Amino acid sequence: MSSMESKLTVIKTSDWIPKMLEWANLNFAYFGYFTSHEIDYPSGGFEHVFYAGSHAVSLEKINQLPNNKPKIGILGYDQKNKYEKLSSNNSEIIKCPDSLFFSPDLTISFNQEELTIQSKAPKDCYKQILDTKLPVAINHGNCSLHCSHDEESYRNTFKSIQDHILAGDIYELNYCMDFHGEVSNMEPIGIFLDLCENSPMPFSALFKAVNLYLCCSSPERFLKKKGRKLIAQPIKGTIKRGNTIQEDEALKRELAESEKERAENLMIVDLMRNDLARMALTGTIKVEELFGIYSFRQITQMISTISCQLPLSENFEQIIPNTFPMGSMTGAPKIKCMELIEAYENFKRAWFSGSIGYIDEYGDFDFCVIIRSLIMDQTKKSFYFGVGSAITIDADAQNEYEECLLKASSIIKTLKNTYTIINNPN
Repeated sequence: MSSMESKLTVIKTSDWIPKMLEWANLNFAYFGYFTSHEIDYPSGGFEHVFYAGSHAVSLEKINQLPNNKPKIGILGYDQKNKYEKLSSNNSEIIKCPDSLFFSPDLTISFNQEELTIQSKAPKDCYKQILDTKLPVAINHGNCSLHCSHDEESYRNTFKSIQDHILAGDIYELNYCMDFHGEVSNMEPIGIFLDLCENSPMPFSALFKAVNLYLCCSSPERFLKKKGRKLIAQPIKGTIKRGNTIQEDEALKRELAESEKERAENLMIVDLMRNDLARMALTGTIKVEELFGIYSFRQITQMISTISCQLPLSENFEQIIPNTFPMGSMTGAPKIKCMELIEAYENFKRAWFSGSIGYIDEYGDFDFCVIIRSLIMDQTKKSFYFGVGSAITIDADAQNEYEECLLKASSIIKTLKNTYTIINNPN
């Protein structure tokens, strides 16, 4: 805390978070709100915290931000081009910066009953947020929704990718398709809150960067550093939830025992072990959990946890070039997969399949994978989101296509709650 700042701790009201987000949207160019919804997750989900600021820089200029404050930021998928000889020339749905970080002028942290405001004038912030009027819930107009693939075009690309596997070019590739459209009235805060209702996740976040918004509802951690320990938690393996307890348990067993899903997961675990080995102290890499089964509101996932111990000198800016982008969103081997992703996908991923999170003033950090997330441009009233799955030699095109639609379902449901959908491909 800087010498000019002070703190105020008060009881949290039931409507505080929507009021805080509406107020901050009018008063700050940049903000990040993070919550785990208190979902049980190995090594915990996001802290429940809100940051707002007025000035942002790229990752390459992060040292320009104050050393004694947190740094909140986002990495787009195309940040990879700074670390490898790669390019991104596909169609750009929304123009997003490759990286963006800010330090907060205002921090609001939460526990179950209280909140603590840290700023130059916390009492003024408190009063202004309390006095904020929430928008009246109405139908906000129309939303067009288009998908880059129907089942036939997906199947054709799927076969081409499997041909690369047969040729020995790759073992597994995370292939994604996009949904995109325009809305008559952009409602990023309402959409985020509704997405949290439909699909609460351990890595939920709302990020604002001037006219751009990310509504994130991710189940997947990218990297977490605490002290000298670094953990990665890739997800590979997905199945729907059951309608009854018995059906749900049977589906969980099916996922846990699936040779295909375990093989997918193991390939990415090996890839992440190799990435961590670039920095880890010799002999410290451990697979803490392999093929863990975790259920969320709409979906059950297979999650593995890999950890290592770092040299004292390693910080965020040094760790990211060795690990980004996460292997779960590329496939293996990573470089060849990224080249094929560029060749076969027909949209620029930008923020989708990047990473968002926060670095504290001591250098510890927590960043998630940007999946199950909506990217919105307030100025153009446009949006997009991506969904994907791992294609292996044993994968079935129809099953993978249906998995993509399952992953898209919570965002589509959220859009339908706010808008009248037109041109819906599904």
